[in-house]
Amino acid sequence: MAVSGSAHTPELEPRPAVDATAPAGQPAAVDLGSLEFWGRSAEERDRYFARLRREAPISRHQPPEDILGLPDQSRMSYWAIVRYEDVRALSRDPKTFCSGEGTQFADAPPEFLEASMSFLAMDAPRHTKLRALVFAAFTPRQVARIEEGIRVNAASIVREAAPSGGGDFVELVAKRLPLVTISDMIGVPQADRERVVAAADPEVFGERAPIEVIGESLWTLTEFATELAAHRERNPGEDLMTALVQAEVDGERLTHAEIAAFFVLLSVAGNDTTRHTTSHAMRALSTHPDQRALLMEDLDGRLPLAVEEFVRWASPVLSFRRTTTRAVELHGERLAPGEKVVLFYHSANRDEDAFADPWRFDVTRDPNRHLGFGGGGPHYCLGASLARTQLRSIFGELLRQIPDIEAHEPELLRSAFIHGVKRMQCAFRARA
Repeated sequence: MAVSGSAHTPELEPRPAVDATAPAGQPAAVDLGSLEFWGRSAEERDRYFARLRREAPISRHQPPEDILGLPDQSRMSYWAIVRYEDVRALSRDPKTFCSGEGTQFADAPPEFLEASMSFLAMDAPRHTKLRALVFAAFTPRQVARIEEGIRVNAASIVREAAPSGGGDFVELVAKRLPLVTISDMIGVPQADRERVVAAADPEVFGERAPIEVIGESLWTLTEFATELAAHRERNPGEDLMTALVQAEVDGERLTHAEIAAFFVLLSVAGNDTTRHTTSHAMRALSTHPDQRALLMEDLDGRLPLAVEEFVRWASPVLSFRRTTTRAVELHGERLAPGEKVVLFYHSANRDEDAFADPWRFDVTRDPNRHLGFGGGGPHYCLGASLARTQLRSIFGELLRQIPDIEAHEPELLRSAFIHGVKRMQCAFRARA
């Protein structure tokens, strides 16, 4: 899983993002695998993606900088897909563009893929079976319980932050709701929550070796989830872990290893997407006061549409990889079986042919068929509705309890995978 600067990956010294040797009169080539490129602002990066959308909707690129010491063959070049309609179409054609060979730039052993990515890195029929079993655990009663917990926790988090008058928005607000939500919905005992939080949070690892960071966090989450699944099998509760243990489709149940892999996915991906969308959206509301005022005029009525714009604007997952299963032609390029194809969601969500004035932050944008939860198809985000509930809840509370909150310039994660905010100061009038 060698994604430069990914959610569990410390950063390296960047290599140059622009090839200064490009012929005179031609635009400089851009190294999409460069940490320097991914350390730039989203607006600056999109100038290059906009050129690709216009001139080269499919283009071949070199692999990202190697940070895990993987074999060269695991880091073969890939094709970048940057237009909205192409990303959407490829997402809905898993027979031609599969996920089972890996979902990030570099290859990884199958057992590592399964343990870290669960059914995201699987194809039918196994993907269909596991997704159906997980979905069966999300009964209407479970969903209602989880959503009520989200609303209660959001109110509590903002209420606890209100007396401070400001600080790091990520620590005060953004990281807290998804981690508390995941702990509550799975049924993580209070005494074990720090253990789970530490494993899911990249900031606690400092500058240790990437392979050590990834291995330790994966082992911690897997071991904990396996123990909890066994405990819930003997001692059922009202939580999602119990529902996962008991879920049954056509006489089949999830193994403890499969449950643990889903827990890892939920703890890492479920945390990252909501956490970073919350931070990017707060910054956008601070730099677009007209949109903030418009939202505040009818907070309950406009928040559902605003949340869709929050997700489009943030595009918290920047890319996912697919692998060709057969020879295929795209925009005049002939791709052989086994080629790596990377879908760039942030570029798709800024496509001028799909969105009117795509760099305008508009909380009333309608329709807003963004690809922030994937491009549809079998791998569409299973947690999309819960992410929406979290975003509606946290911003409803923020704009009611501390409506003058302002977020300052964020410190971004350099990553080609996660559009992450590491830290971001905020300020507001302290409330009792």
